[in-house]
Amino acid sequence: MAKLIDLSQTRRRISRYISEPAIKVLSRTGLSPNTVTVIGLLWSVGAAVAIAPGYLLLGGILVLVAGLFDILDGALARAKGQSTASGALLDSICDRLAEAALFCGLLVLYVGQSAHLEIWLTCAALVGALMVSYIRARAEGVGMKCEVGIFTRPERVIVLALGLILNQVVIALIIVVVFSWVTVIQRFVHVMRQ
Repeated sequence: MAKLIDLSQTRRRISRYISEPAIKVLSRTGLSPNTVTVIGLLWSVGAAVAIAPGYLLLGGILVLVAGLFDILDGALARAKGQSTASGALLDSICDRLAEAALFCGLLVLYVGQSAHLEIWLTCAALVGALMVSYIRARAEGVGMKCEVGIFTRPERVIVLALGLILNQVVIALIIVVVFSWVTVIQRFVHVMRQ
């Protein structure tokens, strides 16, 4: 359990390191945290549009840019003192839509190629990713904490982006599938123990 906590703390430290300089600039603009959230979603949709016809390198770069906006929206909300429940809900919805868009882009690509293994891997990755988020949301909806797990959205985004950039999407999908479902089990067990 200590290793999982360390991973979570490491993730937060890296996010702060990346976001702090950008937040100083964004705080001076008129952009609201919700606008940054929607911009991140649009970048993800752009990535999906690039992935579908096979522009994997471009898609991977766009996934990384979208991931940067995902880091910045919450940090900007905290910096401006604009953290709200509605903003958190919008962020959560946009995160799910962004991730679903990326997997749908992959599905369009692989259906066009009749690549059956890749289609099944993409479906398993999509369902695993959604379940990781759903278990946390459902647990928090009934008053339980559920921040455990070795493979959350930032890890999925990074692995998928690297797979696209390096043209190793199948390996990336296998990693996402395995570790997403491990995280589903970790979260389920954690909630059941509470």
